[in-house]
Amino acid sequence: MDFVKFGIIGCGIASMYHVLAFKNVPNPKLKFVAAYDVNEKALTNFAKKHKATPYNSLEGLLHSDIDAVLILLPHYLHAPVTKAAAEAGKHVLCEKPMACTLEECDEMIAATKKAGVKFMIAENHRFLPAHKLIKDLVERDFIGDIFLGRTYEGAYDDPNNFLDPNIWHFTYDKGGGGVVADQGVHKFSLLNWLIGEVDSAQCWLGKAFDSPPNKGEDNGIILLRYKSGAMIDVVVTSTAIHPLNNTLELHGTKGTILEDHSWEKPVKILSSHKDAEKKGEFYSPLKEIEHGPYPKYYTISAYYEDTHFAECILNDTTPEFTPEQAKEAVAVVLLAYLSAKKGTIATIDELRIIAKKRETKSILEGLEKVTQKNYKNMRWR
Repeated sequence: MDFVKFGIIGCGIASMYHVLAFKNVPNPKLKFVAAYDVNEKALTNFAKKHKATPYNSLEGLLHSDIDAVLILLPHYLHAPVTKAAAEAGKHVLCEKPMACTLEECDEMIAATKKAGVKFMIAENHRFLPAHKLIKDLVERDFIGDIFLGRTYEGAYDDPNNFLDPNIWHFTYDKGGGGVVADQGVHKFSLLNWLIGEVDSAQCWLGKAFDSPPNKGEDNGIILLRYKSGAMIDVVVTSTAIHPLNNTLELHGTKGTILEDHSWEKPVKILSSHKDAEKKGEFYSPLKEIEHGPYPKYYTISAYYEDTHFAECILNDTTPEFTPEQAKEAVAVVLLAYLSAKKGTIATIDELRIIAKKRETKSILEGLEKVTQKNYKNMRWR
């Protein structure tokens, strides 16, 4: 195999980031050669624009000569389509979140292992160069033992995605919840990678929009305690109006790391480490970090995650972001929701008891009742 032939399943906005990532920097290791979407117009437009072979059925695509699929579908379809692709012998790269429940995650892992195909979740935060740098700094002990941190994602969305009950985004049954599931999973994937295993969570959910009962929260605050003792504040929102942005602060016994995706140089460090480039003050690393404010960092990370997965197929190696790690990020989503339902702290051990009974879907039931209806005291102009 000289290069990996990808078939794209789902020709919505997510497909744009993946395809545009390779527009100006083609990669001989992979090509997007085929596509499928239930929306015939979207499929026709995508295929024509990107010179991909269109298929009017999923079965047709899966039984073509493609090597792998890139699944860009509503969250509730991730598990069944992953299983179908694996059974057809295709390697699977699937957008985040892995699934809506831990049971679905297990089914995806089992199906891909049984079929002997590569499987990875396309979690762009794991492949962003700025985050790679932060991981390296943490591993090299630049900030010592992390004891405190906070992270934020503000991704303002079209209010109709919350207000229209027929749009799958942010629904409990098809989206797996609101912004904690949709955006929080980014933060949990990153934090687990940097800090380790979560011990407990406390979560508050809120609605700034008077959205239908089948829609989840549009704002969320999650306090996480890690088994290392680190305490992290996670804030996610889709109603705060500003350019899409992500920030991260990590405070340790030897220094601090600050990251802001809106900065041209996204990482600043204060460190007492002997190899720190400056002593006693914040600095941005002299080595250039490939980065750019939204939407550039989306295409940068898509380029690296897609390339990494293609290389795993070509070289028969294991993806560095494993399905088990992706499942753990979903577990933290569900842990946060469990806390919101309880109205107090929830522990990972409590979640595991529910998971043993294969009942994590039950956590999503009744969340509307515990979500603060902030819109009742608000005046939108």
